[in-house]
Amino acid sequence: MFASVGRYVLNVLNEVGGSADMLRSCVFWLWRSKFEWRQTVEQSVNIGVNSFGVTALTSLFTGMVLALQAGNTIGSIFGDPIFVGTLVTFSLVRELGPVLTSVVVSGRAGAAVTAQIGTMAVTEQIDALYTLGTNPIRYLVIPRMVAFVCTLPVLTLFSNLFGVIGGYLVSVYALNVPGEVYLTDITSFVDIEDFMHGFIKTFFFALMIGTVCCYKGISTRGGAEGVGKSTTGAVVTTIVLILVLDYFLTAILTAFGI
Repeated sequence: MFASVGRYVLNVLNEVGGSADMLRSCVFWLWRSKFEWRQTVEQSVNIGVNSFGVTALTSLFTGMVLALQAGNTIGSIFGDPIFVGTLVTFSLVRELGPVLTSVVVSGRAGAAVTAQIGTMAVTEQIDALYTLGTNPIRYLVIPRMVAFVCTLPVLTLFSNLFGVIGGYLVSVYALNVPGEVYLTDITSFVDIEDFMHGFIKTFFFALMIGTVCCYKGISTRGGAEGVGKSTTGAVVTTIVLILVLDYFLTAILTAFGI
């Protein structure tokens, strides 16, 4: 039992150290080498643009469910579904928008990044880059990291918008709440600090997703089976870390009044 626990702890520490070393290399090469603009744009399209549909659909129905549940619950207590717009928007911009968007992007784009780099690792394409004098961190990792950091906050903005629209549709057509009342609730009780609370989180989520997925890909060993294990491990790890980071970031931002 002690040997198993020890091997698990050593494996976790090894991955944390490897990820930190890769992140250090990214910072080093980002300022000391030519930036791969073409690779960054391509990865931004793959990670951000191609994830727009699924994130928008997820947020749309999340807002609809929030409005339906909030309206029915408040209506059963007060007899009238008041403040539905405030509850929906407040929940989306502070927590659900950033978290759900990050989870969806992690499952879709993060898995693809890990599988792509992992396939290159097991087929010795990364070793070939070293042979040709090209640093894999500069050519493969940095463009994907920058793409995650640039696109995830934008996706979160659209996710919040579609979630509010979904709540509006349910409030107006299912709960019979006037549209003006729904919009007035949003503008009266939700301020810029609530929006920034969730928006700031997305940068940390994006950096974490990019780091974990790229490291899992580069460290892949064992052929096709290893690629599958790395991809599964990357998705599971990022989803868990999103929820863990969300708690600590919420505590820190709240302490600073955001």
